[in-house]
Formats: sequence, C-alpha cells, structure tokens
Amino acid sequence: MSRLSLLGIPNDDNSSYLKGSAEAPPLIRRELHSDAYSIWSETGVDLGAAGTLLDHGDLRFDGGEDPWDTIEREVGRALASGAPLICLGGDHAITHPILRAVRRRHSRLTIVHVDAHADIYDAYEGNRRSHASPFARIMEEGLADRLIQLGLRTINDHHRAQFERFGVEVIPASEWGAQLRLRIDTPIYLSIDMDGIDPAHAPGVSHREPGGPSVRQVIDLIQHLDQPIVAADIVEYNPRCDISNLTAVVAAKLLKEVGGMMLKAARD
Repeated sequence: MSRLSLLGIPNDDNSSYLKGSAEAPPLIRRELHSDAYSIWSETGVDLGAAGTLLDHGDLRFDGGEDPWDTIEREVGRALASGAPLICLGGDHAITHPILRAVRRRHSRLTIVHVDAHADIYDAYEGNRRSHASPFARIMEEGLADRLIQLGLRTINDHHRAQFERFGVEVIPASEWGAQLRLRIDTPIYLSIDMDGIDPAHAPGVSHREPGGPSVRQVIDLIQHLDQPIVAADIVEYNPRCDISNLTAVVAAKLLKEVGGMMLKAARD
C-alpha cells in the first residue's frame, strides 16, 4: 500500500514582519479533514483511505536544542519509512533544515519553489536564517542541483546577483502563462509559500503581494510535474491574517493535490 507522511513544523522564529505562521499546521489539518470537503485529490487519489496518511503530528521545540537540529532530525525520521513527506509550516526558514534531511536521501534533486518573494537574501536584517534567506543557505550547501522559482513579483538587484551566483531559474508572475510546463529530469522537492498565490485567493499571509497566480494555476503546475515529488512544504500561512479560514482551505486543497501526485507516482 502506498503511504504519504505529514509533519507539522510550527516554527516562525525567523519571520521578519509578523508572527503567526507557527499556528498554521493544526488549522490546515482541520480543513483537510473537514466534512465540508472531499479528501480526494482531483487526480483520483483518496487520501482518507485507511493506512494512506501517516500523520507524525507537530514538532515540539523545547528551547534546549537548536531548532534546526530538531527539524533536520525529525524530518529524517519521517522520511525513514520511504513514504513521500509533506511538511506544514511555519515560516519559510524551515525549508533549509528540511532539505538537509531530504538531500541525504536524494543525490539528484530539483527544487520547484512557488513564492511572491525569492527568499534568497544573503541575510535579511542581519539574520542569515531569516525566512527571506533560506534558498541562499540551501544553494550554498549544495542541497539541490536546480532551483526553479515561480511567481516572483518583488525582485531587486540583490536578488538578481544571487540568481546569477547560484544559477537560479526564474519564472516571474508576469511570465506564468496558462500552459506553463517545466522540464525536469530529477526527483522534485516542491516548496509552496502561500503568499505566492494572489492574495485575492489566499489573504492569510504576512506579506500580501498582489498580481500573483491563481489557485488553479498552481494546481495545474502541480498536476503537470512529470517527475516524482519526493517531499514538499506548504509554508507562510498566517491564521492571524486570514479571512473566514479561506487560506487554510486553499492550503488544504494544495496539500491534497500534492499528496495525490505523490501517491499516484508511487502507484505508477
């Protein structure tokens, strides 16, 4: 039987503007399991079938250990079953220690990153672990072979220098067409920042940036990835900024579609 792992990482220590994304994982789960919606993916996978979803719960940070060590260790434990893993953040800084664990299991890896922001500052406000900096750390450490960033709409000159330094492939929101298809020949790590989606669809984020892709465009991207998604994160949902749980519903929908593609690949 194919299985899917789920892990909550409620950490927003490195958020630069508003806290609150650490509160997200249980609220996304609530919408995932709500009787108001189907738990089937559009690709025909029942995530609610017995034994399909292995939920590892939420990490606890006790202050006695570096949170990055906790995340890396517990993600490694979740991956040990061999099942693909979806992590629920938390802010985007957590992607760095997650990928330390994922990379150990995958010698070839492409990151597909959906976001309004590049999150590739060398440091932001003096913090090299900032949620605005994880992809600088990831590429410095060689945790992926390719980084493809989609939906960006806040690019500055420092970002451009970092893109050149690390060989980042960028598809800004203005170039995200209806028939966007990526050519990838390695396993995929998918990182979805909820502010990558236009705030008209997902207002519950700390950094709203109009002009982004629709939920439908992001789902279409997910469903047309032709290599296996071995791990993923959904980050930066801030319940304190949400309206009528709309963004939690969108996050749960994306979880179902990512999970559906993971399980479909495992069964094929």
